[in-house]
Amino acid sequence: MKGPMKWLYITAGIALPIKILLFSDSSASVAADPLMITTAFKTIVQESHIPNAVSGIIFRNRLYDTIFEVVVFTIAIMGVRFLLANERPTETVYQFTDYPSVVLARLGATIAALVSVELAIRGHLSPGGGFAAGVAGGTAIGLVAITSSVDWMEAIYQRWHASAWEKISVLVFIVLAVLSLVGVDFPSGELGTLLSGGWIPLLNSLVAIKVALGSWAAILMFIRYRGLL
Repeated sequence: MKGPMKWLYITAGIALPIKILLFSDSSASVAADPLMITTAFKTIVQESHIPNAVSGIIFRNRLYDTIFEVVVFTIAIMGVRFLLANERPTETVYQFTDYPSVVLARLGATIAALVSVELAIRGHLSPGGGFAAGVAGGTAIGLVAITSSVDWMEAIYQRWHASAWEKISVLVFIVLAVLSLVGVDFPSGELGTLLSGGWIPLLNSLVAIKVALGSWAAILMFIRYRGLL
């Protein structure tokens, strides 16, 4: 890097944080007003008919963004398969073999799976949601994978057609999201009940299925071709 350009970058790097510290945006103080935050929270809850305002924002107010987040995750899983397609499977797979580690991993997998189901079904009523449920499900699968045979995990993946269900969940999610965006509403139900929020509980569950199954595919690929999680 040449001298003048180097000093230009250094000056810009120093000036930017000084500007942020000394010239605060007035809109930030307005956004930090507790009354406005409370009003916005109440509005989101009333419009989405669910007490979890975060899920209301993700699956209603910014549903357009969420669609592409799901698509990006799908492309990432496809990228893993594409990049590892021409690789030779590893001959050494590192796994836990001692009994205490296996028991603890399986116990953790059971807890994570139960949490995943809870977050997927009731994520619109409590902290959590589809993405958190999918991560919990992927964690459960990962804990089982590091204590089980790769061939056994692959056989289960193929037997239950997990890859097909992953694609179906994405397609159904996109269809329901488009219906929501064009104004086709599902009955909202009573606020605070399980069957409330219109499409949001279904979208939550579909995202959970997608993320969990996509994580399963990535885990199997990395174990088979890298030998490590």
